Amino acid sequence: MTGRPVIFAGGGTGGHILPGLAIAERLPPETRTHFICSDRPLDAELLRRAVVAGDSDPFTAIPARPFGLRPRAALRLASTWGACVRTVRGVIRTLHTETNQPPVLVAMGGFVSAPAVRAAMSERCPVVLVNLDAAAGLANRWIARRATRCYAVAAAPPRPRGVSWRLINPIVRGGFSDLPAPAEARARFGLDPDAPTLLVTGGSQGARTINALLGAFFSATPGTGWQVIHQCGRDDPGDLRAVYAQAGCASHVEPFIDDMPAAWSAADLAVSRAGAGSVAEVWATGTPTIFLPYPHHADGHQRLNALPLERAGGAVIFDDLIDPERNLAAVSPTLRALLDDPKRRQA
Repeated sequence: MTGRPVIFAGGGTGGHILPGLAIAERLPPETRTHFICSDRPLDAELLRRAVVAGDSDPFTAIPARPFGLRPRAALRLASTWGACVRTVRGVIRTLHTETNQPPVLVAMGGFVSAPAVRAAMSERCPVVLVNLDAAAGLANRWIARRATRCYAVAAAPPRPRGVSWRLINPIVRGGFSDLPAPAEARARFGLDPDAPTLLVTGGSQGARTINALLGAFFSATPGTGWQVIHQCGRDDPGDLRAVYAQAGCASHVEPFIDDMPAAWSAADLAVSRAGAGSVAEVWATGTPTIFLPYPHHADGHQRLNALPLERAGGAVIFDDLIDPERNLAAVSPTLRALLDDPKRRQA
């Protein structure tokens, strides 16, 4: 008899999927796993890549919608809730029948997890919550009151009250425990093994304001002597490649980078969003980083994610001012100083 199957529920961004994959790859090899994700194309793309790589069992997409206090958000949530719960209950029953063991549901946070948790409760399966951000959002606060056990990768979230959080280290995939040498990592991206390298990432979805900021910076600052690895998301990588070429910078620009351990190992400096996954990768690699947290979260949790790194001297946080010219004026002096001064990067 094999052990209990494990269902991971999370999606909408890579920050809710990739840590689940990191946990899954550390389970005993005989453990059956299954992923519940959103119906956004990014989720399926990330999980298909993992399936091809042999890192994940099949997954099921559900039409979950984000939590929200406004009437329209509540209606969208309610319109798909029942279908989501029924689908996940079907997955639970199938795994239970095939393994003769009730699954454990691991909620990786966010709106996809909530209907999956309701399904697990209906099927009397234990629920484990992994809260990845410094602040627990609406969905995670709802789940925390219902979970069998709650884990947090940052200081215990202040809400909901009465929940006992067990603290764990930031979660990264296994590749971060065996990083290639920087020169080897740069060569993997077709870059000069010995040249200083800047990593730019807006997370798994990219960040248009960060793309615009770096495009404007290198257009105004040619001849830096740096090369760039840039995960640009849905923006056209050809536009950024042209900007870097005109600035005399070798570059590797892709919508999504599979080998993020190598990308971080290659980097002497990074510009990044401050999602839980990116912050965990900075902790794992010690890369000096300029963070521009996502500006539209009501609780500002990305800034809270990055604050411990800034306090430790490993990062600088800037507000994302949305407007490229304002961002350039705010960030450019610090970015230029860090590019020019190795001692400042190491401070």
